[in-house]
Amino acid sequence: MGGSCNVIKMRPKKTYKVLYKRVENKDDFLISPNGIFTAGFYSVGENAYCFSVWYTKPLSDKSHTVVWMANRDVPVNGKRSKLSLLTTGNLVLRDADQPLPIWSTTIRDSTKSAELKMNNSGNLYLQTQDNQIIWQSFGSPTNTLLPNQQLNKDTPLVSSTSLTNYSTGFYKLFFDNDNVIRLLFNGPKRTGIYWPSPELRAWESGRSTYGDRRIATLDLSGHFISSDSLFFNTSDADQYQPLRRLTVDVDGNFRAYSLDETRGIWKVTWQAMSETCNIHGICGENSTCSNNPGHGRKCSCLPNHRMINHTDWSYGCEPKFKATLCGNGEDNFIHFPYIDFFGYDVKYLPNVTLNACKQECRNICNCKGFKYKYDASQGFFLCYPKFKLRNGLSTMSSNSSMYLKVPKYISSPLNNNKVVRGSHLNCNEKLRIQLDRAYDKNPEKESVKSLMIVTYVVGALEIICVIYFFYRTRNPLNKRQGYLQAATGFQRFSYAELKKASGNFSKEIGRGGDGIVYKGVLSDNRVAAIKRIKEFSNNQGEAEYLAEISTLGKLNHMNLIEMWGYCAERKHRLLVYEYMENGSLAQKLQSDMLDWGKRFDIAVGTAKGLAYLHEECLEWVLHCDVKPHNILLDSNCKPKVADFGLSKLLDRDGTRNTEFTKARGTRGYMAPEWLFLNRPITSKVDVYSYGVVMLEMITGRSPAGEQSELSEARLYRWVAETMKAAGGKDDWIEKVVDSTVDGDYDAYKMKILIDVALRCSEEDKDARPTMSQVVHMLLHVEEGDYY
Repeated sequence: MGGSCNVIKMRPKKTYKVLYKRVENKDDFLISPNGIFTAGFYSVGENAYCFSVWYTKPLSDKSHTVVWMANRDVPVNGKRSKLSLLTTGNLVLRDADQPLPIWSTTIRDSTKSAELKMNNSGNLYLQTQDNQIIWQSFGSPTNTLLPNQQLNKDTPLVSSTSLTNYSTGFYKLFFDNDNVIRLLFNGPKRTGIYWPSPELRAWESGRSTYGDRRIATLDLSGHFISSDSLFFNTSDADQYQPLRRLTVDVDGNFRAYSLDETRGIWKVTWQAMSETCNIHGICGENSTCSNNPGHGRKCSCLPNHRMINHTDWSYGCEPKFKATLCGNGEDNFIHFPYIDFFGYDVKYLPNVTLNACKQECRNICNCKGFKYKYDASQGFFLCYPKFKLRNGLSTMSSNSSMYLKVPKYISSPLNNNKVVRGSHLNCNEKLRIQLDRAYDKNPEKESVKSLMIVTYVVGALEIICVIYFFYRTRNPLNKRQGYLQAATGFQRFSYAELKKASGNFSKEIGRGGDGIVYKGVLSDNRVAAIKRIKEFSNNQGEAEYLAEISTLGKLNHMNLIEMWGYCAERKHRLLVYEYMENGSLAQKLQSDMLDWGKRFDIAVGTAKGLAYLHEECLEWVLHCDVKPHNILLDSNCKPKVADFGLSKLLDRDGTRNTEFTKARGTRGYMAPEWLFLNRPITSKVDVYSYGVVMLEMITGRSPAGEQSELSEARLYRWVAETMKAAGGKDDWIEKVVDSTVDGDYDAYKMKILIDVALRCSEEDKDARPTMSQVVHMLLHVEEGDYY
């Protein structure tokens, strides 16, 4: 750490907690010894506060620069909210009178003295009496990296939503699975890497994929060093020692700043992208981005389109016309020179004429238009029909032309000097966050309570206190239910409620090593799957349990099972999920319900769900038990991955840390690296299990269970050797696929699916693709463009 630091001490006492800060105490701050950084409750809106660290000295516009926030997505009330340092060593933030925490450090309980400190670097941390650091804000950054603060695989930076809204935004800087620092647009509908350029391989961008340490820092002198060979110096490097920071800004750019203390402003001294229009998601669908030297970046709708949301360009534009029927020839094309839309290609057609490209787009029902460009290196034109018009860029340096498909009744002769029409944002709306909740005490209850104190004798008062305490501890759910559901996105149930809903746990629908699942009907008539967890750490308190459950409850993806709620009551731990009508993939593999088309859709959907867990959600989640029993099917046989995150939640070895100390999973689907203590456990263990599941779904042969005829390794070898023995012919596919499945299959798609499954099941984890690459390969199979 280095340097001196201010400190708040906590000694173990009989009391449950030692209060550190209350939100009402406006001048109650923790300031670093050099006075540069301040920690405390920071106002982010009307009656909305976040516990934060910021630069003490205000800028010229009287604003402060926040560098870290504990509860950026769930601000707390401006009255009676408090930050407490527990005798267990945990730092806990509570909202007003609510008993459940909004945020916690969730460290292992300790009986030693603990101190909350902040040093001159702006790092807020908890330190035991023997100088062991048990938590630090540098280990969980928000959108900013301070000098000497490390960026690694577990500490991504995520932008704020806007300059006035500090909640989680759409842009993320992180180390990808190829060990390269990347910028990701993670919008409400689409995601995509945009830096370094996705058109280039890592080494073509000057990056290295061999830096497996995944670590990067900016030093005090302005030198940035990363394990992926990304090196840069700020424009004022080595000149003097100003205050510096690295931030993922709200516009998606990654910038280095130095403070000009004389003028009271932050100066940009380096930025990842000079052409900001190349940042994905800036202007939304059906719009283009252009840079004007005099006015800066500008978003514009395509002709015959209108803005969807006049306060936010990320929503894009929508057409004013209705699409014509597919292939009836009733389409025109409007030509836009110097415009390019990146990605979302239906096909890639080299060496074709303009008329042939137009006809191809007419024949594709979901084709919105096409890009047509001349490739000088190859000497012919390239055609890219597109099913989405996103990431639009308008620049005179582009050698591409865009042709927009419109109905024939829309006249095509337009003034191409004004091919797009700019629109302005409506910035008059109130952008400050306001929490519409207050926890004012009831005057009648207070007066009644005073009357009781005056009227009753000491003995009667003691009885009332006992009854009151019993009521509060046994029936807290009704009071906090609404708040909990609003704060975490899912509901808390009592054990009695779930016992009644499941008919005293009478209808079992599944079981595994971590618990038994029962069918139940909730009080609002929703049919639910209620999982009764067998084992959990006795050292795990309700606050820590809720903190981990809330992470899983916030995950939202069409191919992940939706968690509705939980129960944490005495020794009982239960999870409540949506009910899947068709049960698990394991139950349906031997039935005639799943033809080859549905099986391919299951392969794609499962890969999408796992890719989201590994790469797209803010919390890095490993499943560690991918198997047919944990792939559930809805009424349309669409897959949803279940039981994700339980390996960390159950904490079977009691270590309460982020590393795995025991092998996890199900025999037959476990990756080889589980058998070696010195091998790191990464998301590739899920990729391996996914590959085995796909081989089982294709061949009809199960690698799991005591009665299984072959292990997963033998299944892999049998398929691989059968393919190799065919000598390049495709007749081997018929020998491999399950002959009991009804219906025909597409031999090309089946061949690629088997190839993907084999690549996922490689013994060498580095030879396996990532789940996002699996999704990419399978989707290209559907589009006939696998490579």
